[in-house]
Amino acid sequence: MTPQVLRAMPLTAQAFGPFGDVIEIADRPFHPINEGTCERYDELAHIDVDEAGGRPCVAIFRALPRELPLRLRFLERHPLSSQAFYPLQGRPFLVVVAADGTTPLAERIRVFQSSGAQGVNLRRNTWHHALIALRETSQFLVIDRAGPGDNCEQVAVDASPVFVTTRD
Repeated sequence: MTPQVLRAMPLTAQAFGPFGDVIEIADRPFHPINEGTCERYDELAHIDVDEAGGRPCVAIFRALPRELPLRLRFLERHPLSSQAFYPLQGRPFLVVVAADGTTPLAERIRVFQSSGAQGVNLRRNTWHHALIALRETSQFLVIDRAGPGDNCEQVAVDASPVFVTTRD
């Protein structure tokens, strides 16, 4: 079986649109607050938490860097909520996602590279890989769901080896 290597593409709102929101302030409207000393950027992502006892949860994740190319073994998704990640130290990271469909999962995988000034908000039920920090341990602000119910499903990547790497 021939290994497949997927190179990351730039993270843009248009390319990432089928999977969720790109969280960034570049080219976004703002309004000044606090006597003009602060710019406020609103509605950068749609946070989706089901009403069945769930509530938004703000967390910080500390992710160890991954060695590249990284072999993908599993993807996960969250059926009860969206899940947002924003890098706190301005470090680039990889985002691996896959659309729903009937073709083999490996054929639907896409890889994006954040500039470090971008985060993502994964739509409910979007297949994705766990955080992929690059080069050094990185911290992320995460908006997730807390509450009852099973909010994580996993699936094995179902093909010859699939590896991901940066766009460089």
